[in-house]
Amino acid sequence: MSLTQDCPCGSGGALAHCCGPILGGEAPAPTAEALMRSRYSAFVLDNTAYLRESWHPSTRPAALAPGEGPNWRGLTIIAATGAAEDDTGEVEFVARFEENGRKGVLHETSRFVREGGRWYYLSGEIHPAPGRNAPCPCGSGGKFKRCCGMN
Repeated sequence: MSLTQDCPCGSGGALAHCCGPILGGEAPAPTAEALMRSRYSAFVLDNTAYLRESWHPSTRPAALAPGEGPNWRGLTIIAATGAAEDDTGEVEFVARFEENGRKGVLHETSRFVREGGRWYYLSGEIHPAPGRNAPCPCGSGGKFKRCCGMN
């Protein structure tokens, strides 16, 4: 992916001016949401080295296999705490994906901690998948099947 292309995190900015500097180690993520967006971009770009280094050592898995997992199709941030001056934060999000020809969503609340001026992913709570006629977890007000369930 070119740095001039749109950032995978869905911010609307170019990768070079959004998650690119964070992924490249040129700038730290200023907030928990920025770290969440950069980690999503790392999943899309298969940047396992960044995923490892942005994962808190106390909860980091022993290994991350590159190329495993679904094809990520979009990210919607529902709520976020953890500003630049905070030491903890949470980000609730919906990530859309496709795997083995099937579409799905991951609805999670991720927890983050800031240590030594750097944000780290600590853990996440996965919310149950909504029913097709349930309200979409992205907050659009529409039914899941007509919103994130069809993307």
